[in-house]
Amino acid sequence: MEHHFLNLGAGVQSTALYLMSIDGDEPLVPRYDAAIFADVQEEPDDVYKHLDWLDTQGGPPIVRVTRGKLGDAIEAGTDSLGNTCKDGSTWVSIPVFTRMPDGSKSITRRQCTNEYKVRPVEREIRRRLGAAPGRGLPKDIVVHQYMGLSHDEPKRVIRVKQRFLAKPSNWLVHFPLFEMEMTRADCVSYLKKRVPHQVPRSACVFCPFKTDVEWRELRENDAAGWARAVRIDKACRQGQGLDQQRYVHKQCVPLDQADLRPADERSGQKSLLGGFQDECEGYCGN
Repeated sequence: MEHHFLNLGAGVQSTALYLMSIDGDEPLVPRYDAAIFADVQEEPDDVYKHLDWLDTQGGPPIVRVTRGKLGDAIEAGTDSLGNTCKDGSTWVSIPVFTRMPDGSKSITRRQCTNEYKVRPVEREIRRRLGAAPGRGLPKDIVVHQYMGLSHDEPKRVIRVKQRFLAKPSNWLVHFPLFEMEMTRADCVSYLKKRVPHQVPRSACVFCPFKTDVEWRELRENDAAGWARAVRIDKACRQGQGLDQQRYVHKQCVPLDQADLRPADERSGQKSLLGGFQDECEGYCGN
């Protein structure tokens, strides 16, 4: 028996895959058993409003799962299970920017996607298929998991494929947008005809991979979200055993002190790249 599940991030790409499943026009996009949204409970309000709208479209059931509120774990200095580091230092799950005493800068390892996105989705799939904890899926069951990674994200596709190499042969991963050679821009064009509002980018309000444009929009249009981001940024610098200062903004200064002006305004020179130099891979935001 074969089962089909969509990783629904509620952003541009996965929204396109969800609506394509309803339309039924793409042979690479099936009717899913369910679309699973892993809620870190830290998304902007627009993401939750958009998810509520999707839920009214008569598509596959949208299942919301969560492993808790990510920011609360950061403030408590724990991982998603409440564990603390043995050396007493703060456990920071998000990929924060760091500044060492000698002035050098780096970025920490990203753990939030695996803890708060990947594992909850896979746990829900196993639960729905009746797999006991710690046991493999029955051999007569084939899982097809669909990811909203587009044709302009080849590195992300490779990384996910590598992760799935460790899974049993009856658990498969698919990238319909990549196979259809659809880019994020193509998805945006498709959604303009299907959605009566602008589809937001799915990402925590304090996600370090925001561009300055996105930080400015958060500060100017979402007072609660901005306050939450400033609070979590401060929490990243709390705890014992820190040999580096941690920040959610790449300037390695407190978020409420970061210069969020466009790069050409800060430098006095007009940028020729139109802001694309600030783009990131998006990670969770699909």
